[in-house]
Amino acid sequence: MKIISVFNQKGGVGKTTTAINLCAALAKKKKILLIDLDPQGNATSGLGIQKKQLTKSIYHVICQECRLKDVICPTENDNLDVVPSTTDLAAIDVELATEKNREEHLKSELEQIEDYDFIFIDCPPSLGLLSINGLVASQSVLIPIQCEYYALEGVGLMLETIGRIRQSLNPNLEIEGVVLSMYDGRNNLSVEVVEEVKKFFKDAVFTSVIPRNIRLAEAPSFGVSILDYDEKSKGARAYLNLSKEFLRKNK
Repeated sequence: MKIISVFNQKGGVGKTTTAINLCAALAKKKKILLIDLDPQGNATSGLGIQKKQLTKSIYHVICQECRLKDVICPTENDNLDVVPSTTDLAAIDVELATEKNREEHLKSELEQIEDYDFIFIDCPPSLGLLSINGLVASQSVLIPIQCEYYALEGVGLMLETIGRIRQSLNPNLEIEGVVLSMYDGRNNLSVEVVEEVKKFFKDAVFTSVIPRNIRLAEAPSFGVSILDYDEKSKGARAYLNLSKEFLRKNK
């Protein structure tokens, strides 16, 4: 079993879109768990979970009020489960301010889970306690970067954070790879950004690039992945290709 955080402290980079759709694509062949660690809960609603009907969520797990296995929810995909999030998570930094080992609460729970091939953690777009919990619990980090003007802005700070986690809390944390998203081949800027990201991250960049695609943007409002919404769309094909590349890397 491998645990991967999907992380970029910059918002609007396609992080949750990548988490949902890569998990859905991988679930065609593997047993997958997606943990929604973002207070916005977009991965939760994006997989059809009704947040208003939840009595327990990842918030209660991080606060050590219940076990992770007790909040796992099935999705329409038999091989894909989700641990849901609610807005309660937004106050977690304050609520656990004096808690001992608060950075390792998620890690200790995941040590009790064995039923999955891959576990993905959709981290919030910030460098707070929730993201640290995700990074400490993970073996690697998947970094989505959008093909837009400020693509590399903040990447240095993010890598510095990952370095600090390695030094103090998780020495085995690796970079799983970089996923380029929101690509528009008609736009010279997108092409330039791809080249800049490849110069910076070199072989860590996945060759599968996620295009700008209206069907990708529509799918979350129906509570399904792009594969269930429109499997023939460019977005669906891109995530299927990414999943194949991911599995080749993780043989």
